[in-house]
Amino acid sequence: MLIADEAVSALDVSVRAQVLNLLMRLVDDLGLTLIFVSHDLGVVRHVCGDAIVMNAGRIVEAGPTRRMFEHPQDAYTARLVAAIPRFRARP
Repeated sequence: MLIADEAVSALDVSVRAQVLNLLMRLVDDLGLTLIFVSHDLGVVRHVCGDAIVMNAGRIVEAGPTRRMFEHPQDAYTARLVAAIPRFRARP
């Protein structure tokens, strides 16, 4: 088991990608379980198959990451997902 608590939060984009790729390779190659703690929901969406959302120290939602992003069940989760910056092409 590998616990990564905000492992890429202070890294620039290129180093962040390298660390994330390394973590994912370790999980695949060694069959590790990765507990990835992050406030960056974009990274969570990319890295995690399942996720837990906590609010004030309590679990408010848990399950497949894709479902949480597409159909959040908890109002707090819905607000978090809605707050994720989205890329918008200029007209």
